[in-house]
Amino acid sequence: MYAFIEGQVCEKANGSLVILAGGVGWQLSCSNNTLQAAPAAGENMRCYTVLSVRDDAMELFGFATKEEKRMFLQLTSVSGVGSKTALGLLGAMPLRDLNLAILLGDVNALSRAPGIGKKTAQRIALELKEKVTQADVSATADSGAAAAAAASLDQADHVMEAMEALTALGYSAMEARNALAGVRDQSDRPEELIRLALRSMAGV
Repeated sequence: MYAFIEGQVCEKANGSLVILAGGVGWQLSCSNNTLQAAPAAGENMRCYTVLSVRDDAMELFGFATKEEKRMFLQLTSVSGVGSKTALGLLGAMPLRDLNLAILLGDVNALSRAPGIGKKTAQRIALELKEKVTQADVSATADSGAAAAAAASLDQADHVMEAMEALTALGYSAMEARNALAGVRDQSDRPEELIRLALRSMAGV
């Protein structure tokens, strides 16, 4: 119904923004990443929106990027993942790292987010792994807190390099993903991750 709302930021609170547009103050529920990306009060911002209508409530969600909005919709399509849980997961890590965790089936990384247990994390990884691609990981960056997230993004790069190398060697994306999920925390060097993944796939 609403693709986006663009206007002046009036308030930034814990978990929400108020944007003045067309003479109306729109209250948007947001992730921590979107709140960090929002400019100071008095400046303009475009928020991509999702309207949620339930029997007992109507709520408008706002996102700093189209990519975050798309991930929110994917997360809430998973059984047992509601809007608040999806926002918590989006705010727990940079979007690129979230895409990478889903791509690799990294249940431990997903379950570190507030409100996400092991079973829910497994369900997210299982139901979304075919919807997230390497292109999503490469294309998404945390525009809200680039400086704070830079280290996390750099850490994600070495895993992506290893995955690309394994697929270039002839392994399927699923084989590479599963192998790297078990060894990604053992090294921050792509060549070492490749060696460890190859050993894992060989059963050594």
